[in-house]
Amino acid sequence: MNNVYIISPSYLIKKKREFTAGIKQLSRLGFNVLNPHFPTVLPSPKEKADQIHDACADTGTDMILALRGGYSAMKSLPFIDFDHLRKHPKIIAGFSDLTALLNPIHERTGMVTLHAPMLVSLNAPTAFTVGSFMNAVRGYPEKNLFQGAPVKVYRHGSAAGILKGGNLVTLTALIDTDWEMETENSILFLEEVDEKLHKVDRALTQWILAGKLKGVKGIILGDFGGLKSREVFQILASQMELGIPVVHCPHIGHVPDKITMPVGAEVELDTRKKQLVIRKLELPGVRP
Repeated sequence: MNNVYIISPSYLIKKKREFTAGIKQLSRLGFNVLNPHFPTVLPSPKEKADQIHDACADTGTDMILALRGGYSAMKSLPFIDFDHLRKHPKIIAGFSDLTALLNPIHERTGMVTLHAPMLVSLNAPTAFTVGSFMNAVRGYPEKNLFQGAPVKVYRHGSAAGILKGGNLVTLTALIDTDWEMETENSILFLEEVDEKLHKVDRALTQWILAGKLKGVKGIILGDFGGLKSREVFQILASQMELGIPVVHCPHIGHVPDKITMPVGAEVELDTRKKQLVIRKLELPGVRP
């Protein structure tokens, strides 16, 4: 796992020094960035999809890493050739707006994707974030994703399922589209940033009204950008029967200490042990 291809699926980085710092950090971690040129023009939706196609077709690429989040990754979905991705599997990593790609790519190709720090997140990462990220790209020798992270339990229990999720508003925008996330038999993690409580309420209520939480086996609430996790939990608890384990882990989301989560891995959530353990995972190009 050496060569990284940078893509621009959302917004651009405005400050070149942040881009350069991210490239230097990747180099310190042992990665070689194949295209270390500071992008100044935002690609069109089709061009964004073509970046992914080109990176997958490049036999020298080990991991495709997003430049940053923001908005507009979902606009590239109609232009993505999922058969091409399936034939040329690569690790695809990012978070926030990248949620719009991570889940559909897994569901349409079977590949595990990484809800992970992006280039902009790596300009000054914490030791925890680096440790979790490196654990991921090495194939997760540490199977407990919550290792070293605080966990608060709202509903006790244990459950197994496919790990899915990411940014709440981004995933909500995909409901009732061709790229709507399948939640049946999932362990669902959700996070958000810079949203008022009533907007988070509106989004979660839409999930409930649409029946998107009926088949979920467990729920992990990440960080919600200044909102209290109990307030978010109460939105759920006040509208539905929660006979499944529900926990809060603040190391998921737009936070300095970030867990790299494998979207599509089979995991088990155990609230008594406060663990989220990988049961089965095949990461493209990585041998355990």
